[in-house]
Amino acid sequence: MKTAQSSETIRTKLKLKNIETRNNFSHKHREAATFLQAKGLSLGGLRAHSAKLLSAGMMSGALLLSQPSMLSLSYLPRTELEMKNLPPERTPIPALSSYGKLMDALHTILPDKPRPLERSEEKSLEKVLQETLNVPAKATLEGEHLNTTYGYIGAEQHLRRYPGDTMAEHEGDEGIKKEGMAPGLGAWGYFAKSKEALTPDLIEDEKWYAVAQTLYLPDWGTRTRYLRDWYKYRKVLIVNTDNGKAVVADIADSGPAAFTGKQFGGSPEVMNYLGGARYKKGAVLFFFVDDPNNTIPLGPVGYN
Repeated sequence: MKTAQSSETIRTKLKLKNIETRNNFSHKHREAATFLQAKGLSLGGLRAHSAKLLSAGMMSGALLLSQPSMLSLSYLPRTELEMKNLPPERTPIPALSSYGKLMDALHTILPDKPRPLERSEEKSLEKVLQETLNVPAKATLEGEHLNTTYGYIGAEQHLRRYPGDTMAEHEGDEGIKKEGMAPGLGAWGYFAKSKEALTPDLIEDEKWYAVAQTLYLPDWGTRTRYLRDWYKYRKVLIVNTDNGKAVVADIADSGPAAFTGKQFGGSPEVMNYLGGARYKKGAVLFFFVDDPNNTIPLGPVGYN
């Protein structure tokens, strides 16, 4: 068991060192990084590319020194039929694009299956999210930290925003509305006391709401009042680790239950943006947004 843990620790450190080295190269040698990007190369692929060049040079030299009659058939140009049967080439993601950088980091840093991340992993992801999405994402904010920042999110229904609210009053297309209304209220009750008191900001709060397992926090029982106020409408950055889509949401309900196998929840609008109409469950990053002046809007996040 100790050997397995040591191997996992070494693997994690190597991954983080790989990301750090590539990031430092991009910052310190921008011209070289731009040149590589223009050539469709990444820093991590230079060794493989150099090997190809050496192999090609050795082959060319052998051809020049050989008699025509000694040429192997394997050196002859491919026939049209052979070219048609070749597998299609994958379109590479630009090595230095914000999207490419984020996806590369997610694939390198994250474990194969969701689990609570180590602090070093979270710190590396915070840096990458800031650089690629321009969002000050924090795993720990003001001393608060969820039980996990990497887990599964599940689809939630709409919440009642005020007494008497109905789905007919909600905006959005029919695909969004058909998810229906949750039978109960969110953890903090109605968003407004009446329809007249419903402001545009409160409409956005319900539209882009998220669910977090606050009730399972180890100190919830001793700090209930403080934590209840602290988490109310707290902004979070949610990133679909499969496709890189990201959205800023606010925590407006507590859950889901542990037996569901999910750690987070998202409104119909959140889930639709992260993965489409059929997206009901998936692996995500769930980080706090450090936005004390409330300048970062709720909703989809684009890349730099």
